[in-house]
Amino acid sequence: MSKSKGSLRMRFSRVRELCVVLLDLLLVIGSAVALYFLSTQSEAGYFVRVSGGIAGYVEGQFILLSICILISMILFKTYASLWRYAMSREYLALFEAGMTGYVLYLLVSVALYQTAPPAIPMLFTTMVPILLMLLVRLSYRQYRDWRIKNRVSQNTTAAIIVGAGDAGVILLNEMNRNVNNTYRPVCMVDDDPLKIGKRIQGVPIDGPIEKLPEIVKRYGARALYVAIPSVNEKRRQEILQICVPLNCRVRLLPDMLAFSPNAEKPLLNSAREVRIEDLLGRPPVAIKDEKSEAFLRDKVVMVTGGGGSIGSELCRQIARQKPERLIIVDIYENNAYDIQQELQYTYGKKLDLRVEIASVRDEHKINRLFERYHPQIVFHAAAHKHVPLMEGCPEEAIRNNVFGTYHVAKAADKYQAEKFILISTDKAVNPTNVMGASKRLCEMIVQGMSSKSKTCFAAVRFGNVLGSNGSVIPLFQRQIAHGGPITVTDKRIIRYFMTIPEAAGLVLQCGAMAQQSEVFVLDMGDPVSILELAENMIRLSGYTPYVDIQIEETGLRPGEKLYEELLMRSEDLTVTENHKIFVEHQKEPVTAAELKDKVRALDAVLTTDSKDKIVAVMKQLVPTYKSPEEINSKAIADLDYAAAVAKD
Repeated sequence: MSKSKGSLRMRFSRVRELCVVLLDLLLVIGSAVALYFLSTQSEAGYFVRVSGGIAGYVEGQFILLSICILISMILFKTYASLWRYAMSREYLALFEAGMTGYVLYLLVSVALYQTAPPAIPMLFTTMVPILLMLLVRLSYRQYRDWRIKNRVSQNTTAAIIVGAGDAGVILLNEMNRNVNNTYRPVCMVDDDPLKIGKRIQGVPIDGPIEKLPEIVKRYGARALYVAIPSVNEKRRQEILQICVPLNCRVRLLPDMLAFSPNAEKPLLNSAREVRIEDLLGRPPVAIKDEKSEAFLRDKVVMVTGGGGSIGSELCRQIARQKPERLIIVDIYENNAYDIQQELQYTYGKKLDLRVEIASVRDEHKINRLFERYHPQIVFHAAAHKHVPLMEGCPEEAIRNNVFGTYHVAKAADKYQAEKFILISTDKAVNPTNVMGASKRLCEMIVQGMSSKSKTCFAAVRFGNVLGSNGSVIPLFQRQIAHGGPITVTDKRIIRYFMTIPEAAGLVLQCGAMAQQSEVFVLDMGDPVSILELAENMIRLSGYTPYVDIQIEETGLRPGEKLYEELLMRSEDLTVTENHKIFVEHQKEPVTAAELKDKVRALDAVLTTDSKDKIVAVMKQLVPTYKSPEEINSKAIADLDYAAAVAKD
């Protein structure tokens, strides 16, 4: 805003305040004059008995009364209030100011005239203008609310608020009074039978929540606001499962919202789109415990790839455990800068944070960093992860994933780090692509190093991470924002999913559990159909799948599996103290000598420009590496058999 516009608004505000003062003065004087006139002209009756003492005293006194009330109003700062936003406290302050003015008038009158005025008649004379002031302000607010509501109602979308508690009421009030709001509340829905059938600000309360489908149809709503911050996770998921098929845009007050009726941030701004992780079909895995906290406290911790999706969340959770020092290593400066600024803002000088821009490919630089900081705990998250891109550039997967891991692991051994934790993937299980095979080779490095090192080496393996960089969720969101179509490689694809905080928390707890060369696996529940995920995302955006937004198949990409291998084969796993975390038995552990041979073979093949030779060598080094056609043909046969059985 320009300086001239700001000055103009300030002058206008002062003029408006002066007008309110003059109006109040007019009401006080006018009321006194009117009462004086009525008391002198009225014949016998009730009014004369009430105001009869006024005629003999008000004459010459109403100016003093007006001045006292006006002074009291100024002292109580009633003219500093924005009456368009006034609540009960402002109206109460106005009443208190008026009564204080009356008491002040009595005291001044006694001091000046050595006698007290008739208390009851003068109280009556004071109450009338106070009530008129309240009436004027209430009328102004009602008129303004009516104008705003009419303006908001034009070209807006009918919305239903799920939850008629404190949060729902405040949200309703904000939606009614925000001229920029594009949603019009037409109904509130609640499970409380004492609320159902009542109204709040003219908006009916219906229910219970289980009847939401018919309520949405009855009111023609196209948007839902779930405003129950205190609800538990299980009930929240039940409510969202009711909302998903309704083809309404669903917004949610997050459960972590520290709801307070006096909070400064508008609830309307706190509402967020429903994320797919809200519909995982299982409660978030509880992975925080005292053991993982103690293992990080007062330690020097290094995170490679610390600016990435998993790496940055690792840094957030590590910072909460009060390490002696946290070192973030990343080659991408923008990501490193973002997490650096976030942690510095959150912790300030309480966290000794160092950020190093470096590539894990650079063995010399990695050794210099270990020599400088001597990290005790190392989390290795730096890696290339995109399957199709690595199919086209297998040499980059080897240089970054395999040799990057080898460089960091050797440095951890050389500088006697206590623990080295590798971030692996379910794609390392019977890999069908270069990326998965490279991560399996990284697991072999962990095994080979552990056979000769005092450092504890371990790997953590999990599936797809919701919302991570390059994941399918952001892609679908962008496609929906552009009006579609959503593209899936194959409508039969299923994947295991977990949230970023779950993945990072799992890594930390497994780090605390690690003894030597374990590969930890998380029970990720049931797999998710990518087609159903796409359909749900369309519905949650307020659209109808295949009507408003189409879903198209593009064909499996190079190296892509129709579905990931089951991670939870009971014969291959041992449960840990956390029943959601398992340790996979390594049937053919890699020795230090075998590791050196594999590294030499990879180093030799990198001197060639032949991608076929590189892939051939990787298949020799990873016996479980299979062609995607072999895996997918078996998967299709299994699906066809299951469909036939179900049909019979």
